[in-house]
Amino acid sequence: MNVRVIVDEIIKFIKEEVGSNLAISALSGGVDSTTATVLARKALGEKVIPVFVDTGLLPYGEIGHIKKLSRDLNIPVKIINASNEFFRALKGVTDPELKRKIIGETFIRVFERIAEDHGAKCLIQGTIAPDWIESKGGIKSHHNVGGLPKEIKLKIVEPLKNFYKDEVREIARYIGIPEYVINKKPIPGPALAVRILGEVTPEKIEIVRKATKIVEEEMMKTGLDFWQAFAVLLPIRTVGVRGDIRAYEWTIAVRIVNSTDGMTANFSKVPWEVLERISSRITSEVPHIGRVLYDITNKPPATIEFE
Repeated sequence: MNVRVIVDEIIKFIKEEVGSNLAISALSGGVDSTTATVLARKALGEKVIPVFVDTGLLPYGEIGHIKKLSRDLNIPVKIINASNEFFRALKGVTDPELKRKIIGETFIRVFERIAEDHGAKCLIQGTIAPDWIESKGGIKSHHNVGGLPKEIKLKIVEPLKNFYKDEVREIARYIGIPEYVINKKPIPGPALAVRILGEVTPEKIEIVRKATKIVEEEMMKTGLDFWQAFAVLLPIRTVGVRGDIRAYEWTIAVRIVNSTDGMTANFSKVPWEVLERISSRITSEVPHIGRVLYDITNKPPATIEFE
């Protein structure tokens, strides 16, 4: 792949798609959205307004990450706290596809309001090939593709939609994006909402945040390479023991996989002692969790995320 030629073509594409309009760029802080945003700034300069939406569904540290990224790239980022809006929209919802569609629509409505405030007409997204391939194939509706509402006031611009994750990382290195962004582990657009089977609540999000932090910390200690490592809250209670008292608590599934582009993945054959430390820490440090399971399913037949 001739990266220089590709970058020039992407910049040209953005200029043609946006024209003389102002645009906002959906910036999550991952390599896809960061690459799309930096390319848009190269194409359009200050006519692009990067926007980070705090959905309340994110893992620990994401706002700090986006602030550091803003400083390092010298790009001002508008941070919007819309967590109450997302939790209200998700109240009582348990169906995985409906969750994704609600999150996709809520994102769009937030972006539309911001765009209206600034007079912007276009929304630049870091959509990549697996997003629309899986959405079109009916595997799952990605929030930024199949999860989008039918009525959208903004023109959607997707400069990376024909590229896979490994290709986007190559482009990112070429345009000078920091390695801590390029090597950042992927977080799904709906974030922890698709790592909770059942209704999404602030309390459940906090459980998954704490458990995921433990999984990541223990995996980082090993030095082993992995694509993603996280925890999923299952809607299953099992009997256990706390001291001398019978307990009836929730179950966490741990998912650790290796992949190149996210289209296929293999579960990681993590040493037993690592899994034991993860299990011990989760059951002792995360409230209301009494059992930890390890997912040993590849993609396919499973997907990386549970929902």
